[in-house]
Amino acid sequence: MGKGSRAAAIGLGLTILALGPEARAQGAGAAGIGVPDTVQRPALRRTPRRPPQPDGQGITGAESAAGAADSLGQSATPATLPSGVFDLGNGLALSANYTGQAAANPIGGIRQGATYAGQLFFGIDADLNRLAGIAGGAFHVAVTNRHGDNLAGDYIGNNTSVQEIYGGGQTTRLTLLSYEQKLFDDRLIVEFGRLVANIAFLNSPIYCNFQTNSACGNPTFVFKTSNFTFWPVSSWGAHAKAWLTDTVFFHAGIYEVNPRHQQPGDNGLDFSTRGATGAILPFELGYSTSFANDPLPRNYGIGGWYDASDYSDPVRDITGQRSVLTGLAPATRFGRSGVYARFDQMVWRPDPAGIQGLTLFGVAMAGTSGRLVEDYFLEIGALQTGTFAGRPFDTLGFVINTQRFSPLALSNITVAQNAIGFDRTIPKRQIMMELNYGIQVTPAIRLTPNLQYIINPDQTRFPYYTKNIPDAFVVGAKLSVDLFTLAGLARGPGQN
Repeated sequence: MGKGSRAAAIGLGLTILALGPEARAQGAGAAGIGVPDTVQRPALRRTPRRPPQPDGQGITGAESAAGAADSLGQSATPATLPSGVFDLGNGLALSANYTGQAAANPIGGIRQGATYAGQLFFGIDADLNRLAGIAGGAFHVAVTNRHGDNLAGDYIGNNTSVQEIYGGGQTTRLTLLSYEQKLFDDRLIVEFGRLVANIAFLNSPIYCNFQTNSACGNPTFVFKTSNFTFWPVSSWGAHAKAWLTDTVFFHAGIYEVNPRHQQPGDNGLDFSTRGATGAILPFELGYSTSFANDPLPRNYGIGGWYDASDYSDPVRDITGQRSVLTGLAPATRFGRSGVYARFDQMVWRPDPAGIQGLTLFGVAMAGTSGRLVEDYFLEIGALQTGTFAGRPFDTLGFVINTQRFSPLALSNITVAQNAIGFDRTIPKRQIMMELNYGIQVTPAIRLTPNLQYIINPDQTRFPYYTKNIPDAFVVGAKLSVDLFTLAGLARGPGQN
């Protein structure tokens, strides 16, 4: 498909999404924990907007400002991070948060070391009904500053970070600028503007109780096998969510893929489509309940994506030879796709009137087309909210996942090793796990010390490394501070 036809396809898709469900049918989809719903119907569509808590690739950092307060998993667990909304009145609200993550690998990896990464977030939410009489309308803005270093890249050697706040350009940028419209008694929610796919799809507030980027902000498989756009790198996009019943929804979107926005120093102010290579189209069919209509809230979803954009061939260069041997630029391919199924389910709630309890969650993902570096991804985890007497907002979490490398990815390493005279068995999967304890120190401050372990750190970044990268043990700590709550201008957990 040529550049002109791809651009036309992007424009047509954005137009179809903006027109609503009938046109689609004719033309064609910080470490916070979700707020319990306080109204009866519909389950998530009327969930009060939750303030931003910036983490990872921005999932919890942007959900309020992104108009994603009704995302899958949003109401399955309690709000353990500060509310952090500074209400200016007349429909205007501000949010400001800081997240910092330290990590060290005393054992394993290519070498030992320690790094720190952080993000400062500022968001504005405007209720246009109160401001201008536009019923169901809202406007969202977010600015971020990311800084620091990456333990995985600098010391361990694998390409899945153990500090999910790292990435997307260590700089200040406009991260979000969008308009949201709720229609038909909130049964249809449409948002468009400068967006990212991962704050609306494949996210859950449960995931960012963890520091590992394999789980937070989204299961990492989607970023390894597609051009799924990620926080804080925004581009033109739109998505629409239709509630078919009070518990069943269909969600679809389209987002411009533009590698120029991922370049170091990009400030997010270039609104042109120069450099666009196509679009990513995610979709999901889901079932979701909340504390308002279910004593044990649950969220189930099946979905996928079609990556209608250019990508680099993982093996061949522009001449058709092995790029790992020639050093030439990789060949350009077009079109990839994948599918997933995921769930979170509260399984234990000791107090029927309380928000504390145990929630299990899991994800399964696989590629369905294209030349991919991974075959599948599996994850399972548990989060306990309310741990000891007098600690109702503390959490105890564990997650483990496995990434299965594709024959293409493994062949690159094998060929490189053979070229330097080595012949050894290359591990076929990377397993990452994390155990943590989230401490609500004050209504404004949350500290989450964590232990991570990586079995078979992947060697795709260093195919000529002469031995398997040793299993890595990581000691980490995640600090989340709500700045308006700290200043006494907003309220956090336990404050009435």
